[in-house]
Order: sequence, then structure tokens, then C-alpha cells
Amino acid sequence: MIAISPRPTVGRTWNTISFASTLYLCPILDLLLAEIPRQWHAEIRLGLQEALVNAAKHGNQLDPSKTVVVRFYASSEEYWWVISDQGNGFTCACACNDNPREKIPHEEGECGRGLFILHQIFDRVDWNDNTRELKLCKHFNNTYRLPLVQ
Repeated sequence: MIAISPRPTVGRTWNTISFASTLYLCPILDLLLAEIPRQWHAEIRLGLQEALVNAAKHGNQLDPSKTVVVRFYASSEEYWWVISDQGNGFTCACACNDNPREKIPHEEGECGRGLFILHQIFDRVDWNDNTRELKLCKHFNNTYRLPLVQ
């Protein structure tokens, strides 16, 4: 089941989608991409899919009684997604002193392919140690970069 609700905030409107932990993400991704410029769909879909799979699979252990919640906001210049799960939280497996945009993981014990992908696609990737919340931001006023995935 998918639940969608707007969440009013001062000066802007956040929307919320919640769903039971599943890897069937097509309808959720379609909803999250509805207001994204068309040329960015493939790239943002890849990043959001990675984040949602991590929340459902690693966070909630694919337990259908647990939910993944995505709060999202869109303006003409930027888009935000805040993804949370009901798992035990996330701590990076490495010291994370390395720049995740530059270091391509080669071994399973490193920060991981998923984090590398997220840092390549989004302009901001934020989480706190042991948190169950991931914040992603994409700025669309950056004219210096075209989508990585077409």
C-alpha cells in the first residue's frame, strides 16, 4: 500500500509518500519523478532507486510490517528528498574521511557503491551516524553539468 499526503510547511509544501518495505518501486519512483525535468529522469531515478532499496532492504530488512517514508519538496531550482526507514540506523563502514565523489569502491568493506552513486547524482547527500534518515538534494540551476544517465 502507498500513502500520499501533503505536509504544509512555512513558505513551501512538503509532500509525503509512505509504503511497506518492498523492492517493487516503480510506482513510487514514478510519483517522485513527476515534477522533475524530463532530461534528468533516468539519472534521478537511478539515485532514488538506490536510496529506496537501501531503506527497504538494509534498513527495514524487507519486513512488510515496516514502512519507508519519503518526504519531498520541489521548486524551480532545487528538489529535496528525505528518506527514512524503521531500521537500526546507518553508520558508514569506513572512516569516510575520503571524498565519496572521488573514491570508487572496489571492495565490499568500503563505503560502498550506493554511496558513491548517490554522491555522483545528487548535489547534497546528508545523514548522521546511526540515523535512519537520508537527505538528498538536486539543484537544477547548474548549467555546467548535463545528466550523467540518459
